[in-house]
Amino acid sequence: MNTQLSLQEMARALRNMIRTGIIVDIDLSSGRCRVQTGGIVTQWLQWLTHRAGHSRTWWAPSVGEQVLLLAVGGELDTAFVLPGIFSDDNPAPSVSADAWHVAFPDGAVFEYEPQNSALKVSGIKTADITASQSVTVTVPEVKVVASTRITLDTPEVVCTNKLITSTLEVQKGGTMSGNISHSGGSLSSNGKVLHTHQHPGDSGGTTGAPL
Repeated sequence: MNTQLSLQEMARALRNMIRTGIIVDIDLSSGRCRVQTGGIVTQWLQWLTHRAGHSRTWWAPSVGEQVLLLAVGGELDTAFVLPGIFSDDNPAPSVSADAWHVAFPDGAVFEYEPQNSALKVSGIKTADITASQSVTVTVPEVKVVASTRITLDTPEVVCTNKLITSTLEVQKGGTMSGNISHSGGSLSSNGKVLHTHQHPGDSGGTTGAPL
């Protein structure tokens, strides 16, 4: 009798060592969740993460996510939850063979596709990068499209080479050095158009326009 019970208990433990289930509840403050597996709903269990030491990561699973239960010794009360397994309710967001693809519930997508060496971030509302010393971007060409404006809030902006702009407005003065050439259109100062400006001559009358 004892041998039969021991065999039954061993069989139960073996069945419980690795099970699939669906998350039915999450406690974010404690980092634990409850999983339904078969007709059982587990106690509050910890889910596994990538790192949990000096470097730590946080990415909570969600209700309805399919997971693996890893039960040491077959005890479900002390099992760990390993997310996640694609399901009919939560299918794979990509069919690429090599891409790293993350799809968020608000529609945002982060993707790196090695096939064309392209990094894509879409669907986000804001992005904030704070660095205490410097940010360096090295690339042959940079294109920024802003529908309203771009603000550079700094004591000084340095452009080390040619600057091309369709219009220019200087509001608080400044200085220029070196040769300046102007062509096409008029150049005015304090309401006076320089290339047509006349002033009294030394012998009376007015001078002609500048040559």
